[in-house]
Amino acid sequence: MNKKKKKKKTHVPFRMNLLFFAVFILFSLLVIRLGVVQIVKGSEYKKEVERTEDVMVRNGTPRGKIYDRYGNVMVDNVPLNAITYTRAQSTQPTEMLKVAKKLAPLIKMDTEKITDRDRKDFWLLSNPEKAKKLVSQEELKKLDANEELTKDDVNKEVYQRQLERITEKDINSFDNNELEVLAIFREFNTGYALTPQIIKNKGVTLEEMARVSEHLDQLPGVNVTTDWERTYVYDDTLRTILGNVSSSREGLPSELVNYYTAQGYSLNDRVGTSYVESQYEDVLQGQKEKIKNITKDGSVLDTQLISEGYRGKDVVLTIDMRLQKEIEKIVEEELYGQIQKGWQSPYLDRAFVVMMDPHTGELLAMVGKKYAKNSETGKYEMQDYALGTFTTSYEAGSAVKGATVLTGYMTENLYPGESLLDEAIQIKDTPIKTSWFYRNLGPTYMNDLRALEKSSNAYMWKVAFRIANATYIPNQPIDIDTKAFDTFRDHFSQFGLGIKTGIDLPSETAGYEGEEMKPGLLMDFAIGQYDTYTPIQLVQYVSTIANGGSRIEPHIMKQVREPDNDKGSLGPIIYENEPNVLNRINATPDEINQVQRGFYRVAHGSEGTANNFANAPYDAAAKSGTAEAFYKGPNMEKAVPTYNTTLIGYAPYDSPEIAFSVFVPWSHQDKDPYVNKVIAKRVMDKYFELKKQSDKEGLFDAAVESEVRNADEAEELQEHERQENNE
Repeated sequence: MNKKKKKKKTHVPFRMNLLFFAVFILFSLLVIRLGVVQIVKGSEYKKEVERTEDVMVRNGTPRGKIYDRYGNVMVDNVPLNAITYTRAQSTQPTEMLKVAKKLAPLIKMDTEKITDRDRKDFWLLSNPEKAKKLVSQEELKKLDANEELTKDDVNKEVYQRQLERITEKDINSFDNNELEVLAIFREFNTGYALTPQIIKNKGVTLEEMARVSEHLDQLPGVNVTTDWERTYVYDDTLRTILGNVSSSREGLPSELVNYYTAQGYSLNDRVGTSYVESQYEDVLQGQKEKIKNITKDGSVLDTQLISEGYRGKDVVLTIDMRLQKEIEKIVEEELYGQIQKGWQSPYLDRAFVVMMDPHTGELLAMVGKKYAKNSETGKYEMQDYALGTFTTSYEAGSAVKGATVLTGYMTENLYPGESLLDEAIQIKDTPIKTSWFYRNLGPTYMNDLRALEKSSNAYMWKVAFRIANATYIPNQPIDIDTKAFDTFRDHFSQFGLGIKTGIDLPSETAGYEGEEMKPGLLMDFAIGQYDTYTPIQLVQYVSTIANGGSRIEPHIMKQVREPDNDKGSLGPIIYENEPNVLNRINATPDEINQVQRGFYRVAHGSEGTANNFANAPYDAAAKSGTAEAFYKGPNMEKAVPTYNTTLIGYAPYDSPEIAFSVFVPWSHQDKDPYVNKVIAKRVMDKYFELKKQSDKEGLFDAAVESEVRNADEAEELQEHERQENNE
């Protein structure tokens, strides 16, 4: 018994020693670990705790202004009171919702743009318990058990099922106050972290600004500031060409996201979306203000300004707004007057006028008007359709006969002064074709000048036969070399007909090129009744003849200037758009002069088809055109025959300073004066009237002095920059 007790006692000290040893080892490990943390890794962990992040943010600035050639503001920026929200990186949707609920009573918010999807998301966030019940536990278990789904996949599937199971009653259960909260929350969600997002910038009253300012300490992320809105000074004048700018909510166009983000744009940046605003986006877009946000755990600790922003550079257009508005008025009056006579022109709904300096390519006016239904009011109205001057094409008729004659010269199938018989052209098994005056005059020999003056069709057809190596025998078939179509088109393109003119605006069309190659169609081509051309192609073509054979690239941008520091004054010139000669036509000066003389006789001769210019105080040269065409409206089963009327020209004849084209599609009339002639005469009268008025006002001299002064300022600025760089 004693031996047994003695044995038990000997085991106790051993176990105690073992326990103490284990405790000793554990404490030793703990001490070692603490040593590593505090001594070896201490400074590293301390830096991790104190670590902050520098996040660069770029804030947008207003765009540059757009001026006309004489410094009249066409597009400007109007300052707006604005309320913005900037969320931190760590801000949760529930926190944003709380702020939205506090902000809603302080401002009036538009709720019309709220979508059903917005309502559903808001309902899920506002009713978390009800949202959970939309997906059963059994469904959750099945989704979790699916090994092919990641955790994110499961969450997405749950969210999608919740959206599908929200009822119409649920999303229509919000009252007006809740909808305003939703509208605010919706805007909160569209912005980037640390980037101010516009919540409201239209119709923000001073009372709203004051109320929000008083409660900023309760509205984390909310601020009151000044924003801008693009304003187009001249209402609908040139609106289709000036283009548009996206809103901060629309941001970058989806098809150009990669292009813009690669250049440092943010997704919600406002950019030009069409025509001038888009074409010169890189100039008009300002330099963003660069700010460094010092953050920790997603919260902003400090903000530092790295570089100030400045608004975009200003663009000066070649357009003369006073002339533009006067021509628009003329076109509207004449177009509406013809539309009122619906029995004469049942399909007429548009008209175009383009005016260009034939030596520089500067476009002084681009007018397009269209009588169409307003999609909002349902009423018909006169709408701006200036973009149609280079995006739509039509048969131009006899206006192209100058190009036909010159093609005859250039291919050595006609010589200046040559006479040909104007007669009825009868090809076997086809209708007789004649010039418009044949019924009264009969077969008549005429030279090229009279052929242009009277607008002879037969003269042009015989030139076409020669180019096609065809022999015409009355009432017999005729064989043509179909390469004649290519010959004509190659030579017409030297004038800008049938190809893009190179205008510095997007979406220009080259027109339609006929595909069939029959003898009758070649005859139609020679008198402008086969291929189609744009109004701007016609003005480039007549400018090429006016200036002696140089095809000049038309342009609408005259200058780029530094932003003006003082209101009403233009800044120094950064870039000046110089004339660009695209090509010279392959004709001699004598050949070009012969067609110029023919155009002069059109405007002044007793038989001239546009001799309403004969008594004008300026010497004009011109060529009219009437083309047989077809019209097919949206509700018509088949196309119906009609007529296009055109008129091109320039003045003064001896020293051209302005060229023009008038194009009135589907404008059939039964007697003179035709609408194309009336518009052309009124337009040219107005141009010289305004020029005389501008000379008296010293407008041209002032513009030149301003350019010289600004050039000097720009040179001084560049010299100052060079000195700074050298230092």
